[in-house]
Amino acid sequence: MGLFNPRALRWKIAALTALACCAVAAVIALLVREDNRDQLIRVGRERATIQLEMEREQYNGTEKRPTDIDLRTPEETPAPLLRDLAEQRRLGGDIGLWYQVEKPNVHWMWAATPVDDGRILIARTDMWLEERSLQLQDRSIVTSVLVALAVVVPLAALAMEPVVRRLGHGARTARAIADGDLDARIGRRGRARDEVTEMSAAVDEMAAALQRRLESERRFTADVAHELRTPLMGLVTTAGLLPDDEVSGLLRDRVRALNALVEDLLEISRLDAGIERADFDAVPLGELVADVVRRLEPGPGVTVTVSAGDDTRVRTDPRRVERIVVNLVANAQRHGAEPVGITVTGSRITVRDHGPGFPAALLDEGPQRFRTGASERGRGHGLGLTVAQGQAGVLDARLTFANAPDGGAVATLDLGRV
Repeated sequence: MGLFNPRALRWKIAALTALACCAVAAVIALLVREDNRDQLIRVGRERATIQLEMEREQYNGTEKRPTDIDLRTPEETPAPLLRDLAEQRRLGGDIGLWYQVEKPNVHWMWAATPVDDGRILIARTDMWLEERSLQLQDRSIVTSVLVALAVVVPLAALAMEPVVRRLGHGARTARAIADGDLDARIGRRGRARDEVTEMSAAVDEMAAALQRRLESERRFTADVAHELRTPLMGLVTTAGLLPDDEVSGLLRDRVRALNALVEDLLEISRLDAGIERADFDAVPLGELVADVVRRLEPGPGVTVTVSAGDDTRVRTDPRRVERIVVNLVANAQRHGAEPVGITVTGSRITVRDHGPGFPAALLDEGPQRFRTGASERGRGHGLGLTVAQGQAGVLDARLTFANAPDGGAVATLDLGRV
């Protein structure tokens, strides 16, 4: 993944870190704000109460109207202030308080107490400066959080970089193993002993076990094929000495099939071992394919046509191209239906039949040895397409399988990657 991909692990961790920082900052800001507001209200009450008591003593003694506070009748007194005064008098007090807040700039602390003539003495304290201090404090907290995030988020992403690199290396190694490089290993990167290290060790152990198992299967296949080759040559020789009749012809046909199977197994074992090397040469691809088809034994009731658009010369290994074309045509003759056509366009060879097409399993997973994929495709060992795929890999070419929209199987060999 790219450095600035928002779905990358480093940025997910950074986002979680940012959310955690914001949550902590929000909790702290709320606690601080509530504490400061309680203190602000407490200071306002004390200020208004002190002012009210001083003026009340002066008024009750002289009945001189105060200059700094109001003297109102109950009807002129704000209702919230009257309610709190009534509540305080019920509890034994004689001073009611009310904090008036009206945006944007009205912040008053009211204090009220009854005087001897039945009216209510009211003191008001302007709390706007204190409220403004709270607002500035909130802005300072928000600014501090943004500055902290600007530092913490990049640091969190950088702190995750070694882990992301180790995971990326592990992913690339796993893909290399999936592509056939069984010698690839993640190895231990760094001194960290964490979950990533455990995963890397597990993947390496899996790759080693898989390599040992595949190597054992390859050796077994090669050994079986070699052991069968000697008695098979005796069968071929003996079958050739039999008189020409129906039974002898059937026997010779089965011996040829068995010989072809053993040769395919030997070829697959060499391909699996990675010892095959291509011998490249510039050849006219259309002429090569036409010559291969002319030398083929025709299938039962199935003819093959070749269409070569030009005389393009392609640098490739003609022997391996011939092997691929022979197997593709044999597969089309055995499992497909007429007409079977081969089209050569530039460095691309397309083999098309009009049978039931390739099964879904082959299209999804590729050719599998000893599996044809569907009963309607007839008999076979599934080795022909496996050999063709392996030879294409030796040529560093691309062999793809698809089904035509109007029916039939389409196999395409693209040599243009050479």
